[in-house]
Amino acid sequence: MEPSPEAIARVTKLIRPHVRRTPLLTLAPDDLGLTGGQLALKLELAQHSGSFKARGAFANLLLRAVPPVGVAAASGGNHGAAVAYAAKRLGHRATIFVPSVASPAKLNRIRRDGAELVVGGDRYADALAACDAFVAKTGALSIHAYDSPETLLGTGTLAQELEEQCAALDTVLVAVGGGGLIGGIAAWYRGRVKVVGVEPFAAPTLAYARAAGHPVDAPAGGIAADSLAPRQVGQLMFPLAQAFVNDVVLVEDEEIHQARVLLWDSLRIAAEPGGAAALAALVSRRFRTAPGERVGVIVCGGNADPPAIAECPAAGT
Repeated sequence: MEPSPEAIARVTKLIRPHVRRTPLLTLAPDDLGLTGGQLALKLELAQHSGSFKARGAFANLLLRAVPPVGVAAASGGNHGAAVAYAAKRLGHRATIFVPSVASPAKLNRIRRDGAELVVGGDRYADALAACDAFVAKTGALSIHAYDSPETLLGTGTLAQELEEQCAALDTVLVAVGGGGLIGGIAAWYRGRVKVVGVEPFAAPTLAYARAAGHPVDAPAGGIAADSLAPRQVGQLMFPLAQAFVNDVVLVEDEEIHQARVLLWDSLRIAAEPGGAAALAALVSRRFRTAPGERVGVIVCGGNADPPAIAECPAAGT
């Protein structure tokens, strides 16, 4: 199923009983000590399982036939938590493969929802290889974290919801890992709004793909390695990115950390590193807003470990 706006609208209706309509927080730049136009933070970290991934998980499980053996997914943590949550709610078995860099907060979510958890390898690519082998052996339904039509349709529902909440945006800033989120958002807007990807310098998957003209291997490290560091962006999202993503901004790990601190200090929003990456483009001024520009920022995940949150300067004051 092509991720067209019409298809996304149908999936929105399909998954609506199973996902939250997450809050939109509209701010003046002064509220965060930034300069430029108006800001609208889409708080998708308040979604079931702690990230936007629940949208794609439910889209997959509701649009596809699930065998008795259940579903399997490879994940840096958030997708696995979302698949575990959706499978539990819909009465399916789930087996989740994650690398050793996955945070304890994400592992705990997966375990809490009753999935079988397999931890191994250093990066997402290792978990994906183990998941593929399991699927080949058992016949489980593979739920890809970002490179499937159903996943893109699910993430596109976030953009439809954002437009319903704030129709007057000029630009949307989106963190990029495998590209499932930005691909779905680009598929919905299709050039009606400027879409800008934000990646760590340590994991520039979309930046490398744009330079090469196709998905290629990129470095896979940094502070957000458990959510923004696959080996490549997805094959399915890349044509959407070529057509409808206006730019990609790269940010340093320290700038992502500063964005996390700002969210916690100013708003008491506890984002994980990947969830704060889009805001880091503004904090670092690597993305500069025009006067009066209305910018939407996707705060896409909040599965942070409590000790990490407590390290933010204002956490204990």
